[in-house]
Amino acid sequence: MLEYSKTVLKKVSFDTKLFIKELQKAVTRLLPEEVDELKLWLQQYITDKPELKQTLIYLKA
Repeated sequence: MLEYSKTVLKKVSFDTKLFIKELQKAVTRLLPEEVDELKLWLQQYITDKPELKQTLIYLKA
């Protein structure tokens, strides 16, 4: 499920609102350890996408 979530997030990264929606879905569906992995992946993925930096707040829970 983690790899699927990453794939979906990559595909919708052109639209910040859609990205946030899919990120929220992923957080509710993944296991806690998978959410931690997703957080690490997201931090790396958005380094060259400043418009997505705000999405990290959805993983700070």
